[in-house]
Amino acid sequence: MARDYAGLKPARGWPERNFRYLRHRLVPQIFKKLEGDPRHPKLEAPPKGKARVTWIGHASFFVQFAHHSVVFDPNWANWIGLVKRLQHPGILLKHMPEVDLVLVSHAHFDHLHKKSLKGIEARDGIIVPRGSGGLVKGLGFDQVIEMRIWEEQKLGDLRVLHTPSHHWGARFGHDTHRDYGGFLVASEQRTVFHCGDSAYFGGFKKIGARDKIDIALLPIGAYEPPSGRDVHMNPEEALTAFEDLGAELMVPMHYGTFMLSNEPPEEPLERLLAEADRRGLSGRVIVPEPGVGLEL
Repeated sequence: MARDYAGLKPARGWPERNFRYLRHRLVPQIFKKLEGDPRHPKLEAPPKGKARVTWIGHASFFVQFAHHSVVFDPNWANWIGLVKRLQHPGILLKHMPEVDLVLVSHAHFDHLHKKSLKGIEARDGIIVPRGSGGLVKGLGFDQVIEMRIWEEQKLGDLRVLHTPSHHWGARFGHDTHRDYGGFLVASEQRTVFHCGDSAYFGGFKKIGARDKIDIALLPIGAYEPPSGRDVHMNPEEALTAFEDLGAELMVPMHYGTFMLSNEPPEEPLERLLAEADRRGLSGRVIVPEPGVGLEL
């Protein structure tokens, strides 16, 4: 078992936390109307020396380099079980162009969403952590690549590094053999790091030591899960991870789309901006609007 495996056992007090989640988060969100308006993606290459980063929602991003494009953790679901989507996807699936590569950080239903994956065309296929290839076979990809932690792949001008995280990869509970992590994708001009899901851990310094990171896509929400397990970062921890990585810019994710935790939905971003201001990092934290391509 990986050293940074979070385990499946809930922390003490989980019945009370689950009741709070059911009463104050899960039931009210069922009656909320989706917010926002989808946009059409820009299809031309980003300006020289830049990458275009478009937040689709949750942990899903469309990232365009000068000659390549990738999608991280694509999820266009309106429901994940009883959890309803709160904002429209920034880009509709039917408007997505063919990309070079799809990367999925781990097998959880909010990150590996099979129906969404079936709707994506990817020239070079899909990359998943070791143990999850069987979940995506038969979804229409010509090539399925499984990667181990710290393994690298070269696909044309892109270099992909599979990075560790402090989380867990089981899809159903018993299949704990599945790996989990993040991805660092480097073109000749820009390097983008997608964290996947993770609690704060010392591995961020190791990741930052491996490569110069230009843009870090880091999760800031779901830090009060009903289980009480140490599986996600709060905004302050995400900023510490950003500093550990030595990245140039941070783009927050994993908030505002699906209500997976007990914190108020508006709290993650409010805390992030307040703490970034306190640390003097406000100019380096770029808050995305769904569907708007950030040229970074």
